[in-house]
Amino acid sequence: MTETSPPNQDVDPFLEIGRKLFAGEADFIWAANSLKNLPPMSKVEIAFAGRSNVGKSSLVNALTGRNTLARTSHTPGRTQQLNFFNINDRFHLVDMPGYGFAAVEKQKVEAWTQLIHDYLRGRASLARVYVLIDARHGIKPVDEAVLETLGTAAVSYQVVLTKADELKKGELDQRIADTLQRIEKRAAAYPEILPTSSRTGFGIPELRAGIAKLLSERGAG
Repeated sequence: MTETSPPNQDVDPFLEIGRKLFAGEADFIWAANSLKNLPPMSKVEIAFAGRSNVGKSSLVNALTGRNTLARTSHTPGRTQQLNFFNINDRFHLVDMPGYGFAAVEKQKVEAWTQLIHDYLRGRASLARVYVLIDARHGIKPVDEAVLETLGTAAVSYQVVLTKADELKKGELDQRIADTLQRIEKRAAAYPEILPTSSRTGFGIPELRAGIAKLLSERGAG
């Protein structure tokens, strides 16, 4: 499970489009710790949400091919605000605070969680949320709350399984099937699960391709 194999362009032309999209500039442009200081809505926004130890910042860095774009740490909960990145001047990638457990005061965790839910409910430029789920553990109750918020707000989202390299193929296939079953009755959920590994690069080209296709559909590609 590596990213070394060249994509088959006959199968999905968006693999190459996605590669080029993320091979361009990627710059941090804004940080917001409340709804009052969000940036103006100028480009399509694609957000990444997940529990505080799910490997979200590592995935953002893997997508952009940069080791330090999003801050990573061995201590969960380091992302404490909504961080906006301008990707190739085509869209804004939003790295959200991790929800659930974090090695900080409970009051701060509650404030971040409220910010996440508020942002997800009221951002017209938000095209899709990628909800990151640890492939080893599957959807937890704290994830369900975010899925409920997205469903209520009618915001399109897709589940991305992280750390997929830590499961055997049979285990991963079962996790994908179980996750599909968990979201099949959720109208806002995109009916495809994307397994990924930031460590090996597995699934990263497919995630880039999915984002490129979404931008094309939104007229931003």
